[in-house]
Amino acid sequence: LNRMTSCHVVPPVRRVAIFGGTHGNELSGVFLVKHWQENGSEIQRTGLEVRPVITNPRAVKNCTRYIDCDLNRVFDPENLGRKVTDDIPYEVRRAQEINHIFGPKGSDDAYDLIFDLHNTTANTGGTLILENSRNDFTIQMFHYIKNTMAPECCPVFLIEHPNLKYATTRSVAKYPVGVEVGPQPQGVLRADILDKMRKIIKHGLDFVHIFNEGKEFPPCTIEVYRIMEKVDYPRNKNDEIISVIHPRLQDQDWQPLNPGDPAFLTLDGQTIPYEGDFAIYPTFVNEAAYYEKKIAFVKAVKENLTAKGIRASLF
Repeated sequence: LNRMTSCHVVPPVRRVAIFGGTHGNELSGVFLVKHWQENGSEIQRTGLEVRPVITNPRAVKNCTRYIDCDLNRVFDPENLGRKVTDDIPYEVRRAQEINHIFGPKGSDDAYDLIFDLHNTTANTGGTLILENSRNDFTIQMFHYIKNTMAPECCPVFLIEHPNLKYATTRSVAKYPVGVEVGPQPQGVLRADILDKMRKIIKHGLDFVHIFNEGKEFPPCTIEVYRIMEKVDYPRNKNDEIISVIHPRLQDQDWQPLNPGDPAFLTLDGQTIPYEGDFAIYPTFVNEAAYYEKKIAFVKAVKENLTAKGIRASLF
C-alpha cells in the first residue's frame, strides 16, 4: 500500500518529436534528424510515434543561427498570437507553424515530449536542459539517462528562473527536453559530439519505452545546475569588449569558480577576477552565439532535485 501511494501515476507518452536545426548552424542535430528522416529505425519504439523535424529549414539551408530572430526565444503568447503580416519575422511565423503542428502550447493536444537538439562552442559536454524543477517525469528520465551514460558526465542545467527563463521551441510539448552538446564550432561536425547526442536520444527513448510498458520508477534525486545570472564581458564607454575569457576559466564549464579566481584577461595582461560572494559554476563559457546577447558566461549554483516515483497508467 505504501509503495502504491508513493508512486505518481502518469499517462503514457505516445507522441514524441525530435527537433534539429532550431539553430541552423548547430549541425549535430541537423544531420541526425536528416538521417532519421531517411532511416528512422533506431528511433522507433513499439507503441510510440517519433517524428524527426528540421525546425528552422531556411537557417539550416544558409548554415546560420537564424534568419530574422532567434527561434528558440519566440514561443511566448505574444509572438504565437501575433497577426501574420508581410513584415512578421520569419522565425515568428515558423514558431506559429510549429505550435500549430506540435501544440497548441499548454493544451491537452500538444505533443507529449520534444527533444530539441543543440550544439554549443562551449565545453559543456553532453548536457540535458531542464525547464521545470517540479516535473517528476522529466527528472526521472534525466536520472535514467545520467545513470546509463555513466561514467561519462551528463550535467543537468535547470533554466527555471523568474527573470531569465525564455520561451523555447521545445516548450510547446508537455515535457520539453533540451540536449546541448559541445564543444563544437558553428557550422562544423565532430564525430564524438554527434555520437554523444545520439546516445542521449537513444537512452531517452528507451526510458519512454520501458515507462510505457509499465515499469515503475522509484523516487530519485539528481544533481542540477540552476541558472542564476548572466555575466557580460567588461566593456569600454563605447560598449566594446575590452577583455577576453581568462585561460584559467576557458573550457572549465561546470567547474567551481571561487571569489578572486581569474575570470577575464585584458590585452595588456591585467587579470580581472570573479568578484562574487560565493563559489558558482559557470557554463556556456565563451559561447560564440552569446556575444550578440552580451553573455560571457552563465552563473549557476548546484542543488539537488527529488522526483516522486512514477509509473504509467495502463488503460
